[in-house]
Amino acid sequence: MKEFSLYILDIAHNSLRAGAKNVKIELDIDHSKDLLTVIVDDDGCGMEEEFLSKVFDPFTTTRKERKVGLGLSLFKELALQCGGDVKIESKKGIGTHVEGTFKISSVDLVPIGDIPSTIISLIISDSDVNISFVLKVDEKIFKFDTVEIKKVLDGVKITEPSVLKWLLEYLTENLKCVMEV
Repeated sequence: MKEFSLYILDIAHNSLRAGAKNVKIELDIDHSKDLLTVIVDDDGCGMEEEFLSKVFDPFTTTRKERKVGLGLSLFKELALQCGGDVKIESKKGIGTHVEGTFKISSVDLVPIGDIPSTIISLIISDSDVNISFVLKVDEKIFKFDTVEIKKVLDGVKITEPSVLKWLLEYLTENLKCVMEV
């Protein structure tokens, strides 16, 4: 994968497949520490200890349509190439926490990519799931939460095309402001 947004999409889709009703995505860029941290938390079904111990093996997957799951193994490989690491904590019946760290100065670091489209994609995938996104760039912070958006919409579906168009523009504009250094 050539962008963080695609890794985030893959990991968050794992959360949706695990039955999560709340998915929190955090992207923290700290230039003073030369560190990019990507976190995806969910309240899905969680993983058994045995499965968790093999989760980075590309031939370990819960999917029925194919026998490989490359997302997490590629995410871990990228983190290691970029002087970081990935850790996963999961409790059966409680949820999963995935956290990847990457050195910003690494020549192997991939671009952030299209985060607004990733979030819109997740909303379209399951509009009942609450998506929370936090972007921190040094001292700047942007927060987005579909729970708050749904309250403002007051019954209008979040997947209504005009709402999705506005959300995409809103996310794009605000992420651009926070990303400017």
